[in-house]
Amino acid sequence: MTRLGETIAALSRNQKGSRDNRLGTVRGFGANPGQLEMKLYAPGNRQRGGALVVVLHGCTQTAADYAVPAGWLDLAERFGFVILAPEQLRTNNPNLCFSWYETADAQRGRGEAASIAQMVAHAVRTYDLDAERVFVTGLSAGGAMTSVMLATLSRDVRRRGSSGWSSVRHRELSSGGLRGDGHESCGFGWRARRDRS
Repeated sequence: MTRLGETIAALSRNQKGSRDNRLGTVRGFGANPGQLEMKLYAPGNRQRGGALVVVLHGCTQTAADYAVPAGWLDLAERFGFVILAPEQLRTNNPNLCFSWYETADAQRGRGEAASIAQMVAHAVRTYDLDAERVFVTGLSAGGAMTSVMLATLSRDVRRRGSSGWSSVRHRELSSGGLRGDGHESCGFGWRARRDRS
């Protein structure tokens, strides 16, 4: 068992998210109907046809507050994939939560879901990534938004993902929204599955 002092020291080391400048802001990625910020990290060792990992932060966090301490940027450097970290703004939600619970933001082609889909398309196009290798993950409200994205990303994008700390299926997010076709339980989250037909 670790001591309290060791735990506090480890947490302090991991509080570097806001001081890490590897995530850059991208402008002009699309119409951005959900009014989100696009944060991106493309390491120098990335490969053409590589993967894109979309990481969605929880409430009260920024993109860097989640992506950096969770190790996503270090993993991107190690394995050569690109990180897309959409960021909620206080003008949309004072607690910085993604609006996964709002019908207008949880449907294909609308609101925050559309903004994130535009970010994915921009990153795949700009960095010549493989649209069949798009992975989505999130924590808390980002986990719930992961379910939305797995259900609403374009059929041209083969997506995989898991949502941490969320037990919400997309079909439970909004009645009258898109059906959660292809979702199945996996551990403490949900993942999308498509047949290769």
